[in-house]
Amino acid sequence: MGQKEPSERSGFQKVIGMKVKYKDIFDMSQFYEALKEWMGEHDYKSFDDKVEEWETFYSEKVGQGGGKEIWIWWRLAKKAPESEAFKYHLNLNFHTIGLSSTEVIKGGQKISAHKGEVELEVEAYIEEVYRKMLEAEKGFFGFVTKQAKTIFQKRIYAQTIDQRKKELYQEVYVLNNFIKQWFKMKRYLPYEESKNFFPSYAWPSHHKEE
Repeated sequence: MGQKEPSERSGFQKVIGMKVKYKDIFDMSQFYEALKEWMGEHDYKSFDDKVEEWETFYSEKVGQGGGKEIWIWWRLAKKAPESEAFKYHLNLNFHTIGLSSTEVIKGGQKISAHKGEVELEVEAYIEEVYRKMLEAEKGFFGFVTKQAKTIFQKRIYAQTIDQRKKELYQEVYVLNNFIKQWFKMKRYLPYEESKNFFPSYAWPSHHKEE
């Protein structure tokens, strides 16, 4: 992979982390694709701007019973809306345990699916791109910039970065809701829920189909 994680680089601040765990019957490939669509609709690309290369790590191990343990890492980023000064980063780590093929009956038809456990860990970071802009300046202007850096950050960006953190936090909260909604898990929302246009391919045992 070669690149350091955001938490290991200067100019990055962690905003929020969250985990969602589901253990029952679902379609892993459909979940994967639904997340890809959600990320695309929210303008996320790979951290190096190569749209189709989000996946930076994949590892698979088959257990004695045939169940798969899989690790997948996504590293995504996007520019903050209407700003060149900040960039948002999302780290998504998938981990499945005992994932195996199965079938469910829905509407009198058999549907291929998976059973097992999946855990998704999401970490969100804000990158202060403007710091690189200041540090890149050379000569006399670079000297002035260095002396004025603290004042500049406090007066110009203190309020802005708080607003951007709030914006990223809310976006991860929406993502968390989307994932739980897809898995038909209970959610607690402080605002009105919007319709989910991504069909669920999860069949939790406790959930009664309408």
